[in-house]
Amino acid sequence: MKQRGANILRSLDWPVFMLYTALVFLGWFNIHAAVFDDKYSSIFDFAARYGKQLVWIGVSYIIIILIMASNYRIYSVLSYFIYGGIIILLMAVLVVGTKTNGARSWFEIGNLKIQPAEFAKFATALALSKFMSAYDFNLNKLRDLIMSASIILLPAGLILLQPDMGSVLVYFSLIFVFYREGMTGMILLLVVLGIAVFVTTLQYELSVVIIGLVIVAGIWHCGMGRSLTETLIAWGIIIVLTTIFWVINHFALNDKFEFHFLIVAASLLLLPVALVYSYMKKNWTAVFVCGGLLLMFVYVFSVDFVFNNVMTDHQQTLIRVFLGLEVDPQGTGYNVEQSKIAIGSGGFAGKGYLQGTQTKYNFVPEQATDFIFCTVGEEWGFLGSTIVIGLFLTLILRIIYLAEKQRSVFSRIYGYCVASILFFHVAINVGMTIGLVPVIGIPLPFFSYGGSSLWSFTILLFIFVRMDASRDELL
Repeated sequence: MKQRGANILRSLDWPVFMLYTALVFLGWFNIHAAVFDDKYSSIFDFAARYGKQLVWIGVSYIIIILIMASNYRIYSVLSYFIYGGIIILLMAVLVVGTKTNGARSWFEIGNLKIQPAEFAKFATALALSKFMSAYDFNLNKLRDLIMSASIILLPAGLILLQPDMGSVLVYFSLIFVFYREGMTGMILLLVVLGIAVFVTTLQYELSVVIIGLVIVAGIWHCGMGRSLTETLIAWGIIIVLTTIFWVINHFALNDKFEFHFLIVAASLLLLPVALVYSYMKKNWTAVFVCGGLLLMFVYVFSVDFVFNNVMTDHQQTLIRVFLGLEVDPQGTGYNVEQSKIAIGSGGFAGKGYLQGTQTKYNFVPEQATDFIFCTVGEEWGFLGSTIVIGLFLTLILRIIYLAEKQRSVFSRIYGYCVASILFFHVAINVGMTIGLVPVIGIPLPFFSYGGSSLWSFTILLFIFVRMDASRDELL
């Protein structure tokens, strides 16, 4: 046993461990600065948030010891069981969980609150890695692609029901893992297109979006080497049918239907015919374009439905403010404005530890959790912010470097899952504080206050570190 422990210590990637330690304790100091009160002057006061965080940091190192002492093979063997257990917890929290800020996301046990959604990240990463590392797995097979996506979408869907939109979006970062494992770049392009359509749907009338999609589909059809005549004929038929429907709707039905429904109706009459005709002619480009346009119609209407019927009023307002559709400097936009003021006031070198006025006088809400980075910006300035972001990027790049060195496909895929999740959290959290992305409420890894967040990221990272420590063993 001693020999095994010594081997693990020698094989432990110490750069990752040191980066983790630096980030955890920098986070602790910044939580102290964010909630500092003269009544609790000692940083070791366990009645204050920073005192509790120190306890959770201590527990995190115990977790690390337990993970490093375990057999690395158990994570592959038990991956589906861990995933299944988390799915059960995600379903249970919807029934017996504590409701906080409009979301039923927490189990409350005495003074301890546990958020299953945080732990679902490493469980999903394990299950996805297990499935994708199978001998006959191939992302070009529709069945394998659907199963892989389902592993991600199941916990994401349960978290959406809480609702916790921020945690849901984290799962989409795993698209980078798919890309690394051989997914065609076309799907990544479609994801980017989907995001663009989502934003456009919220900014413009549905009629404008639908017309835009029809035009883009025609241009794409021509751009892929097909006849311009076919595209012009299709556009002409849609215009004629839409005109006929508009006349009927206006004069016979007293404008019962909105204009975008008329365009969709005209397109839906044409597209099935075009699909069958293109299939018989083996014109696969036209089949792809027509099928894609149909899916985009479904997507646009689902975006409209989700935004207006699934998202809370608070989440809708956050997105409207971010897109410039609504101005609310005293309400939803207040957090971001105060955060930007705090970061900007830090200048190049910052105001100094515990000297942040925006932080000290609680101008920034949630400054110890989601907006912890504004404390870094105010007290340590551009220089300190650059160092913190540099530490995160170094850690992520180190994980990717180690992932590429793995002899096990399971370990490599899991490493990329870890890197993708950490990158998404860092990019979105920092982006929130400086107004680049909507405020969706996700923590900064190892920095933000909270036991569930710290423990889940610790488990996520050090399972991979444990795998890496044994990468030279025969598998």
